[in-house]
Amino acid sequence: MLFHKLFTTTLGIGYIPKGSGTVAAVFCCDCWFFAFGGGHAPPLWPSVIVTILVTLIGVWSSSVVEKTWGKDPSRVVIDEVAGMCISLLFIPVKLKYMIPALILFRFFDIVKPLYVRKMENLPGGWGIMMDDVLSGVYTNILVYSVVWFNLF
Repeated sequence: MLFHKLFTTTLGIGYIPKGSGTVAAVFCCDCWFFAFGGGHAPPLWPSVIVTILVTLIGVWSSSVVEKTWGKDPSRVVIDEVAGMCISLLFIPVKLKYMIPALILFRFFDIVKPLYVRKMENLPGGWGIMMDDVLSGVYTNILVYSVVWFNLF
């Protein structure tokens, strides 16, 4: 159980009383920058593997802690980490793209438009994780469009 608590709270960030989701997303950006920084898109396979592992282990661990902490507990912030990883996939690791990705991801995660809220109705860890996964997909599409069309 200790592993699941550490993993789902992203090493304890989830215990921060206010803004823990944003702190977890910023923490993810920091880790992404230091792991994959260099100004180019992150290496394909390492970034995809990290994202898939964080997401799948997040579903599993969230399902485990939900039995103790209740439905969609606020302490669980690994969903923000997974969503932020998806937001940053294939995007050049530059602050001029990472900061808008962070802002857009938090917007989608908080406002929950375009079926994001419906994802919360999925059972167990899937419901905890998938709203953030979809928020990350929306963010990635928008930020990648900016990169692709060289808008800034």
